[in-house]
Amino acid sequence: MKKILIGALLLTGCALPVMACTGISATAKDGGYVQARTIEWGDSYLPSQYVVIPCGHEMISYTPKGMNGAKFRARYGVVGLSIVLKDFVVEGLNEAGLSAGLFYFPHYGNYPAYDAKQNTRTVADLQLVAWMLSQFSTIEEIKAAMQDIRVVSVDTTGASSTVHWRIGDANGRQVVLEFVDGVPCFYENEIGVLTNSPGFPWQMTNLNNYVNLYPGGAEAHQLGGVTVFPFGAGSGFQGIPGDVTPPSRFVRAAFYKATAPQCATAYDAVLQSFHILNNFDIPIGIEHAAGHAPMIPSATQWTSAIDLTNRKVYYRTAYNSNIRCIDMKQIDFSKVKYQAFPLDKELVQPIEEIIVK
Repeated sequence: MKKILIGALLLTGCALPVMACTGISATAKDGGYVQARTIEWGDSYLPSQYVVIPCGHEMISYTPKGMNGAKFRARYGVVGLSIVLKDFVVEGLNEAGLSAGLFYFPHYGNYPAYDAKQNTRTVADLQLVAWMLSQFSTIEEIKAAMQDIRVVSVDTTGASSTVHWRIGDANGRQVVLEFVDGVPCFYENEIGVLTNSPGFPWQMTNLNNYVNLYPGGAEAHQLGGVTVFPFGAGSGFQGIPGDVTPPSRFVRAAFYKATAPQCATAYDAVLQSFHILNNFDIPIGIEHAAGHAPMIPSATQWTSAIDLTNRKVYYRTAYNSNIRCIDMKQIDFSKVKYQAFPLDKELVQPIEEIIVK
């Protein structure tokens, strides 16, 4: 069985296996701003935790040579969702209302070359979310500080793929961070969608291939002497790509998000985001040759929705579709201890039995 992600990479030098992610966002009528996303891993169960980082907590980054990179102390309290190791926060929110998450980015982008002489300013790509959220309160602060660090993969061979990042603030601004020739590039993300490869500018250009799509239904019309008409509702979206490749998911997410009605409250937008992302669950088996799929419920291991305005982190998993919530306003980050717990206490879907008498 393949080893899982960087936890195995650190021990064996194996390459980072394939993941997929789909991210959307929504702004409610009450001004609430929500960022939601899926995370996929189709090889086996993906150990995931929620992590609470208090103010003052010191962290150390990994490098290709071990846990000897940059040291940084949390200025802001953070709630994050991690994979494999509690240090690898892949999605999260800080108490200032800044959110960040990483998305797999294979075959595109490249980080600066690792230089052991610069370990004190080196941050592993899978720890950059924790670095950003624990240190900064605004996107502009992150952009300025990126010049002071070197982001690297912990893989000494360079076999593992890069990632890119989505960063948002409570005012509804969102940017995408990608490394091009070792240089951090920020793109304003006005459409509020992100998946994986290719790069964000290409994904935006690709939307022009679907200029014919529109919400609603097509009108019946004459074709020669025959009337042609739609078979059912939603025919304006006929031709929208339905496969699970990153470009297709980007297009589908962009159109679903853009045509969804604006919700009254941030809470409603959270629930709507979960419903939209139902369309991006990847069934187990689709990524594998026949007969080789693992026995897990779904390649979509968990889905999260973060209310940046009201400082709430919501999530559900492949093993438990009940939505759970961490209210950051109930946490005193000056007193709480650093802690990490599995997203699921047990891998069992709760089912409510209806008794008919």
